[in-house]
Amino acid sequence: MVKEQCIIVPVPWYLVSGFGAHLKATPRALIVQKNGNTEELPLSRVRHLLVMGGHSLHTSVISRLLASGSCISFFEADGEPLGVLRPFGFRYDEVVKEAQAKAFSHSFALAVAKGSVHSRIQALIWLQDHKDEPLFYEGELEILEKSYAELEFLVRMEELRRVHRLVSDMYYEILARTIPPELGFRRRTARPHLDVVNTMLSFGYGLLFGNACVAAIGAHLDPDMGFLHKGKGGLVYDLIDPFKPTMVDSVVSAIARGGIAEEDYECSPSRCILGDELLQALTKALQQRIRQDIIDEQVVALQGALIRNEDYLVLSCEGR
Repeated sequence: MVKEQCIIVPVPWYLVSGFGAHLKATPRALIVQKNGNTEELPLSRVRHLLVMGGHSLHTSVISRLLASGSCISFFEADGEPLGVLRPFGFRYDEVVKEAQAKAFSHSFALAVAKGSVHSRIQALIWLQDHKDEPLFYEGELEILEKSYAELEFLVRMEELRRVHRLVSDMYYEILARTIPPELGFRRRTARPHLDVVNTMLSFGYGLLFGNACVAAIGAHLDPDMGFLHKGKGGLVYDLIDPFKPTMVDSVVSAIARGGIAEEDYECSPSRCILGDELLQALTKALQQRIRQDIIDEQVVALQGALIRNEDYLVLSCEGR
Protein backbone atom coordinates (compact mmCIF):
# COMPACT_ATOMS: atom_id res chain seq x y z
CA MET A 1 0.00 0.00 0.00
CA VAL A 2 2.90 2.35 0.76
CA LYS A 3 6.31 2.16 -0.88
CA GLU A 4 9.07 1.18 1.50
CA GLN A 5 12.75 2.04 1.56
CA CYS A 6 15.23 0.20 3.77
CA ILE A 7 18.47 2.07 3.09
CA ILE A 8 19.76 3.94 6.15
CA VAL A 9 20.78 7.36 4.86
CA PRO A 10 23.71 9.16 6.55
CA VAL A 11 22.63 12.60 7.71
CA PRO A 12 24.67 15.80 7.62
CA TRP A 13 23.73 16.78 11.17
CA TYR A 14 25.05 15.52 14.50
CA LEU A 15 22.93 15.45 17.67
CA VAL A 16 24.22 15.74 21.23
CA SER A 17 21.31 15.09 23.60
CA GLY A 18 20.75 14.63 27.32
CA PHE A 19 23.07 16.29 29.82
CA GLY A 20 26.72 16.43 30.81
CA ALA A 21 28.63 16.17 27.53
CA HIS A 22 31.80 18.20 26.96
CA LEU A 23 32.42 19.43 23.41
CA LYS A 24 35.63 20.88 21.99
CA ALA A 25 37.16 21.14 18.54
CA THR A 26 40.53 20.93 16.84
CA PRO A 27 41.18 22.44 13.38
CA ARG A 28 39.92 19.18 11.83
CA ALA A 29 37.69 17.38 14.32
CA LEU A 30 34.76 17.76 16.71
CA ILE A 31 35.44 15.95 20.00
CA VAL A 32 32.52 14.90 22.22
CA GLN A 33 33.14 13.45 25.69
CA LYS A 34 30.21 11.96 27.58
CA ASN A 35 29.81 9.30 30.27
CA GLY A 36 33.49 8.36 30.04
CA ASN A 37 33.35 7.87 26.26
CA THR A 38 35.02 10.04 23.62
CA GLU A 39 33.84 10.40 20.04
CA GLU A 40 35.86 12.23 17.42
CA LEU A 41 34.25 13.31 14.14
CA PRO A 42 35.82 15.08 11.15
CA LEU A 43 34.49 18.65 10.99
CA SER A 44 33.64 18.08 7.33
CA ARG A 45 30.97 15.54 8.39
CA VAL A 46 29.22 17.91 10.80
CA ARG A 47 27.30 20.35 8.64
CA HIS A 48 24.82 21.13 11.44
CA LEU A 49 25.50 20.53 15.14
CA LEU A 50 22.35 20.01 17.23
CA VAL A 51 22.73 20.56 20.97
CA MET A 52 19.75 19.36 23.01
CA GLY A 53 19.76 19.60 26.80
CA GLY A 54 22.60 20.82 29.04
CA HIS A 55 26.23 20.49 27.94
CA SER A 56 29.56 22.32 28.06
CA LEU A 57 30.83 23.82 24.78
CA HIS A 58 34.32 25.18 24.33
CA THR A 59 34.41 28.31 22.19
CA SER A 60 36.56 26.36 19.73
CA VAL A 61 33.44 24.37 18.76
CA ILE A 62 31.58 27.52 17.74
CA SER A 63 34.50 29.17 15.96
CA ARG A 64 35.67 26.04 14.11
CA LEU A 65 32.20 24.99 12.93
CA LEU A 66 31.17 28.47 11.83
CA ALA A 67 34.48 28.92 10.04
CA SER A 68 33.91 25.63 8.18
CA GLY A 69 30.46 26.81 7.05
CA SER A 70 28.41 24.73 9.51
CA CYS A 71 25.47 25.77 11.69
CA ILE A 72 24.79 25.14 15.39
CA SER A 73 21.25 24.86 16.80
CA PHE A 74 20.21 24.73 20.45
CA PHE A 75 17.17 22.99 21.96
CA GLU A 76 15.57 22.41 25.33
CA ALA A 77 15.86 18.84 26.64
CA ASP A 78 12.39 18.04 25.21
CA GLY A 79 13.32 19.22 21.71
CA GLU A 80 11.83 22.72 21.89
CA PRO A 81 13.94 24.93 19.57
CA LEU A 82 15.84 27.78 21.24
CA GLY A 83 18.01 29.33 18.53
CA VAL A 84 20.57 28.83 15.79
CA LEU A 85 24.02 30.15 14.90
CA ARG A 86 24.85 30.51 11.20
CA PRO A 87 28.02 31.57 9.38
CA PHE A 88 27.92 34.97 7.71
CA GLY A 89 26.48 34.64 4.22
CA PHE A 90 24.91 31.23 4.89
CA ARG A 91 21.90 30.79 2.58
CA TYR A 92 21.22 27.07 2.30
CA ASP A 93 18.48 27.23 4.94
CA GLU A 94 16.77 29.92 2.86
CA VAL A 95 16.95 27.67 -0.21
CA VAL A 96 15.36 24.76 1.66
CA LYS A 97 12.61 26.85 3.23
CA GLU A 98 11.86 28.54 -0.10
CA ALA A 99 11.44 25.10 -1.69
CA GLN A 100 9.23 24.12 1.24
CA ALA A 101 7.07 27.22 0.79
CA LYS A 102 6.71 26.70 -2.97
CA ALA A 103 5.99 22.95 -2.79
CA PHE A 104 2.71 21.59 -4.14
CA SER A 105 1.10 21.04 -0.75
CA HIS A 106 -1.50 18.54 -1.91
CA SER A 107 1.00 15.89 -3.07
CA PHE A 108 2.94 16.06 0.21
CA ALA A 109 -0.25 16.06 2.29
CA LEU A 110 -1.52 13.06 0.31
CA ALA A 111 1.69 11.14 1.03
CA VAL A 112 1.39 11.92 4.75
CA ALA A 113 -2.29 10.95 4.85
CA LYS A 114 -1.66 7.68 3.01
CA GLY A 115 1.27 6.80 5.24
CA SER A 116 -0.70 7.60 8.39
CA VAL A 117 -3.82 5.67 7.36
CA HIS A 118 -1.75 2.70 6.19
CA SER A 119 0.21 2.48 9.45
CA ARG A 120 -2.98 2.56 11.53
CA ILE A 121 -4.67 -0.15 9.46
CA GLN A 122 -1.59 -2.37 9.66
CA ALA A 123 -1.32 -1.86 13.44
CA LEU A 124 -4.94 -2.92 13.92
CA ILE A 125 -4.53 -5.95 11.66
CA TRP A 126 -1.50 -7.00 13.71
CA LEU A 127 -3.54 -6.70 16.90
CA GLN A 128 -6.35 -8.72 15.31
CA ASP A 129 -3.90 -11.48 14.35
CA HIS A 130 -2.65 -11.67 17.95
CA LYS A 131 -6.09 -11.61 19.58
CA ASP A 132 -8.24 -14.63 20.42
CA GLU A 133 -11.57 -12.97 19.68
CA PRO A 134 -12.56 -10.67 16.78
CA LEU A 135 -11.33 -7.09 17.08
CA PHE A 136 -13.32 -5.45 14.29
CA TYR A 137 -17.06 -5.01 14.23
CA GLU A 138 -18.73 -6.01 10.99
CA GLY A 139 -17.70 -3.76 8.11
CA GLU A 140 -15.13 -1.70 10.05
CA LEU A 141 -12.02 -3.02 8.32
CA GLU A 142 -13.70 -2.53 4.95
CA ILE A 143 -14.46 1.11 5.84
CA LEU A 144 -10.81 1.67 6.78
CA GLU A 145 -9.50 0.07 3.61
CA LYS A 146 -11.97 1.98 1.42
CA SER A 147 -10.93 5.20 3.13
CA TYR A 148 -7.32 4.48 2.24
CA ALA A 149 -8.25 3.78 -1.38
CA GLU A 150 -10.36 6.96 -1.49
CA LEU A 151 -7.43 9.20 -0.59
CA GLU A 152 -5.87 8.91 -4.04
CA PHE A 153 -8.91 10.56 -5.64
CA LEU A 154 -9.40 13.47 -3.22
CA VAL A 155 -8.37 16.83 -4.66
CA ARG A 156 -9.19 19.18 -1.79
CA MET A 157 -7.10 19.47 1.35
CA GLU A 158 -10.25 19.57 3.48
CA GLU A 159 -11.25 16.17 2.10
CA LEU A 160 -7.83 14.68 2.86
CA ARG A 161 -8.01 15.97 6.41
CA ARG A 162 -11.58 14.67 6.80
CA VAL A 163 -10.64 11.11 5.81
CA HIS A 164 -7.46 11.24 7.89
CA ARG A 165 -9.48 12.37 10.91
CA LEU A 166 -12.16 9.70 10.33
CA VAL A 167 -9.59 6.91 10.22
CA SER A 168 -7.73 8.28 13.25
CA ASP A 169 -10.93 8.42 15.30
CA MET A 170 -11.89 4.88 14.29
CA TYR A 171 -8.36 3.66 14.99
CA TYR A 172 -8.32 4.83 18.60
CA GLU A 173 -11.83 3.52 19.27
CA ILE A 174 -10.86 0.08 17.92
CA LEU A 175 -7.53 0.18 19.78
CA ALA A 176 -9.46 0.82 23.00
CA ARG A 177 -11.07 -2.64 22.70
CA THR A 178 -7.68 -4.24 23.32
CA ILE A 179 -7.12 -2.33 26.57
CA PRO A 180 -8.61 -3.27 29.98
CA PRO A 181 -11.84 -1.25 30.36
CA GLU A 182 -11.03 -0.30 33.97
CA LEU A 183 -8.28 2.02 32.65
CA GLY A 184 -11.00 4.26 31.20
CA PHE A 185 -9.62 4.60 27.68
CA ARG A 186 -12.40 4.82 25.07
CA ARG A 187 -10.97 7.13 22.43
CA ARG A 188 -8.30 9.79 21.93
CA THR A 189 -9.11 12.93 23.91
CA ALA A 190 -7.75 16.46 24.15
CA ARG A 191 -5.69 17.72 27.08
CA PRO A 192 -6.07 17.66 30.00
CA HIS A 193 -6.45 13.88 29.91
CA LEU A 194 -8.58 12.10 32.49
CA ASP A 195 -7.32 8.55 31.92
CA VAL A 196 -3.89 6.96 32.15
CA VAL A 197 -3.72 5.63 28.57
CA ASN A 198 -4.34 9.01 26.91
CA THR A 199 -1.78 10.51 29.31
CA MET A 200 0.82 7.93 28.29
CA LEU A 201 0.06 8.45 24.60
CA SER A 202 0.59 12.20 24.90
CA PHE A 203 3.87 11.66 26.74
CA GLY A 204 5.06 9.34 23.98
CA TYR A 205 3.95 11.70 21.23
CA GLY A 206 5.84 14.48 22.97
CA LEU A 207 9.07 12.48 22.88
CA LEU A 208 8.49 11.57 19.24
CA PHE A 209 7.76 15.23 18.40
CA GLY A 210 11.02 16.35 20.00
CA ASN A 211 13.08 13.81 18.07
CA ALA A 212 11.47 14.78 14.75
CA CYS A 213 11.66 18.52 15.42
CA VAL A 214 15.40 18.30 16.04
CA ALA A 215 15.90 16.37 12.80
CA ALA A 216 13.74 18.79 10.80
CA ILE A 217 15.76 21.77 11.99
CA GLY A 218 18.95 19.80 11.32
CA ALA A 219 17.80 19.66 7.68
CA HIS A 220 17.03 23.42 7.73
CA LEU A 221 13.29 22.81 7.31
CA ASP A 222 10.70 25.12 8.85
CA PRO A 223 9.00 22.99 11.56
CA ASP A 224 5.87 25.16 11.46
CA MET A 225 5.29 24.92 7.69
CA GLY A 226 3.30 21.70 7.41
CA PHE A 227 1.25 20.20 4.59
CA LEU A 228 -1.49 18.00 6.09
CA HIS A 229 -1.12 19.65 9.50
CA LYS A 230 -1.16 23.43 9.82
CA GLY A 231 -0.05 25.74 12.62
CA LYS A 232 2.81 25.54 15.11
CA GLY A 233 4.81 22.36 14.59
CA GLY A 234 2.74 21.43 11.54
CA LEU A 235 5.62 19.89 9.60
CA VAL A 236 6.74 17.89 12.64
CA TYR A 237 3.22 16.48 13.05
CA ASP A 238 3.35 15.52 9.36
CA LEU A 239 6.60 13.68 9.98
CA ILE A 240 5.55 11.78 13.10
CA ASP A 241 1.94 10.90 12.30
CA PRO A 242 2.76 7.76 10.24
CA PHE A 243 5.17 6.60 12.97
CA LYS A 244 2.83 6.95 15.96
CA PRO A 245 1.31 3.44 15.79
CA THR A 246 4.65 1.60 15.68
CA MET A 247 6.84 3.88 17.78
CA VAL A 248 4.40 4.97 20.51
CA ASP A 249 0.98 3.29 20.40
CA SER A 250 2.45 -0.23 20.36
CA VAL A 251 4.42 0.54 23.53
CA VAL A 252 1.55 2.19 25.40
CA SER A 253 -1.03 -0.46 24.47
CA ALA A 254 1.36 -3.29 25.44
CA ILE A 255 1.94 -1.74 28.88
CA ALA A 256 -1.81 -1.22 29.31
CA ARG A 257 -2.64 -4.79 28.28
CA GLY A 258 -0.03 -6.06 30.73
CA GLY A 259 -1.87 -4.31 33.55
CA ILE A 260 -1.27 -1.03 35.35
CA ALA A 261 -1.69 -0.94 39.11
CA GLU A 262 -3.86 1.80 40.58
CA GLU A 263 -0.94 3.11 42.64
CA ASP A 264 1.07 3.74 39.44
CA TYR A 265 -1.02 6.76 38.47
CA GLU A 266 -3.46 9.26 39.92
CA CYS A 267 -6.48 10.53 38.01
CA SER A 268 -8.63 13.36 39.33
CA PRO A 269 -11.65 15.10 37.75
CA SER A 270 -9.22 17.63 36.24
CA ARG A 271 -6.22 15.56 35.04
CA CYS A 272 -4.24 12.31 35.25
CA ILE A 273 -0.65 12.07 36.55
CA LEU A 274 1.73 9.18 35.94
CA GLY A 275 3.67 7.78 38.88
CA ASP A 276 7.48 7.71 38.84
CA GLU A 277 7.81 3.95 38.32
CA LEU A 278 5.30 3.89 35.45
CA LEU A 279 6.93 6.94 33.89
CA GLN A 280 10.37 5.34 34.08
CA ALA A 281 9.14 2.07 32.54
CA LEU A 282 7.31 3.95 29.79
CA THR A 283 10.32 6.16 29.02
CA LYS A 284 12.66 3.17 28.79
CA ALA A 285 10.31 1.31 26.43
CA LEU A 286 9.80 4.37 24.23
CA GLN A 287 13.52 5.03 23.99
CA GLN A 288 13.96 1.51 22.63
CA ARG A 289 11.07 1.84 20.17
CA ILE A 290 11.48 5.38 18.82
CA ARG A 291 13.94 4.96 15.96
CA GLN A 292 15.91 8.13 15.38
CA ASP A 293 17.57 6.60 12.32
CA ILE A 294 14.19 6.10 10.63
CA ILE A 295 13.08 9.63 11.58
CA ASP A 296 16.32 11.03 10.17
CA GLU A 297 15.85 8.98 7.01
CA GLN A 298 12.34 10.37 6.59
CA VAL A 299 13.58 13.94 7.02
CA VAL A 300 16.31 13.38 4.42
CA ALA A 301 13.66 12.00 2.04
CA LEU A 302 11.47 15.06 2.59
CA GLN A 303 14.30 17.52 2.12
CA GLY A 304 15.40 15.76 -1.07
CA ALA A 305 11.85 15.71 -2.48
CA LEU A 306 11.50 19.44 -1.83
CA ILE A 307 14.86 20.46 -3.27
CA ARG A 308 14.64 18.21 -6.34
CA ASN A 309 10.88 18.61 -6.84
CA GLU A 310 10.35 14.83 -6.66
CA ASP A 311 7.64 12.58 -5.26
CA TYR A 312 7.69 12.33 -1.47
CA LEU A 313 7.68 8.78 -0.11
CA VAL A 314 6.60 8.09 3.46
CA LEU A 315 8.73 5.33 4.94
CA SER A 316 7.34 2.20 6.49
CA CYS A 317 9.03 0.90 9.65
CA GLU A 318 7.19 -2.43 9.66
CA GLY A 319 9.67 -5.20 10.23
CA ARG A 320 12.56 -2.78 10.78
